[in-house]
Amino acid sequence: MRSAFIDKLIKRMDRLEPGEVQSIVLELLREKGLLEKVFEALQEGVILLDPEGQVTYVNRAACQFFGMEKDAVIGQRLAQGVRGLDWDGMMTPGTVISRDMEVFYPENRFLNFYITSIEDKDTSMGFVMLIRDVTETRKRTEEQLESERLNAFTMLAAGVAHELGNPLNSLTIHLQLLERRLKKMGTKGQPLREHLDVASSEIKRLDGIISQFLAAIRPTKPQVQRVQIRELLDECLRVLQPELEQAKVTLKLDLRADLPAMPLDAAQIKQAFHNLIRNACQAMPQGGQLTIGGTFTDYEVRLSFEDTGKGINAGQMGKLFQPFSTTRSTGTGLGLLIVRRIIREHGGEIDIESREGHGTRITLWMPLVEKKIRLLTQPGE
Repeated sequence: MRSAFIDKLIKRMDRLEPGEVQSIVLELLREKGLLEKVFEALQEGVILLDPEGQVTYVNRAACQFFGMEKDAVIGQRLAQGVRGLDWDGMMTPGTVISRDMEVFYPENRFLNFYITSIEDKDTSMGFVMLIRDVTETRKRTEEQLESERLNAFTMLAAGVAHELGNPLNSLTIHLQLLERRLKKMGTKGQPLREHLDVASSEIKRLDGIISQFLAAIRPTKPQVQRVQIRELLDECLRVLQPELEQAKVTLKLDLRADLPAMPLDAAQIKQAFHNLIRNACQAMPQGGQLTIGGTFTDYEVRLSFEDTGKGINAGQMGKLFQPFSTTRSTGTGLGLLIVRRIIREHGGEIDIESREGHGTRITLWMPLVEKKIRLLTQPGE
């Protein structure tokens, strides 16, 4: 690609002194070196092409975006370095094209590229292509859309759950009235009692599902106070001891004796523990062992619930936190969703490891202090 300045210089070469030519050439080299340094420092990709579409310059960022070798692509057509698009069709003098593209090598990225022609009067001098990495911007946009969809779903689901609760309450009252009449009928009403008990049981089950569903989707701010996590765990185990015995599950506690007090919502954390312990029992229908471990660092407490049950296969692992996704005929699929919501609202995180046929370990990480921000001091302060 030759500029008009160079063309004029060539025409005047015979009228210039050798010293003047040398000075001009050195100045051109200095300017070229400065421009290349500027282009190399950019995080955006820059590709220059001649009027025939051959690459005359490519900076480091563009090479990283497309996985190209600079020396290999210089002098080649762009389509040979970046395959998959009709570059020749996009490079038309006098036009400007801005498009988004997705690349999969060397990394999966979303890029926005801008191609425009470089012209001097009516003469095409080539093209310049600028490339920006918009992966993070696109990700934030998708997360925002997903959040908006989730909020809309939450509002709809909460409204439906509320509307279902009204007729269930009415049915409960009428069943209570029927039960009173059956008592007055004595033995004559006995054949109907079985049907009444089934109806009452199913209504209670529906009411329980709705309550769990609302607990899973409603964002509730934890009412925290400093409590001993070991005490909360002991309370849960006392309540669930009959279930552990009935399921023939032996309990092993591997907790540090000096577990510290933490800022927690006691009721919510106990609900999370209940769900995890019950899930472990249900994963061991023939009995087994549940090991609850607890340790801590200066920053967080780690609790683990490990069973020796049937484990979780790869297909189920991907659906663990989806509402109503369950492998049990009597399950609601909301237990782990509720646990994750509670732990995340406390600033923590949940991790699940499992091997089919070898059991499952669920680990909770919770911060020892409420997360805050602080200003960093300036040097010398």
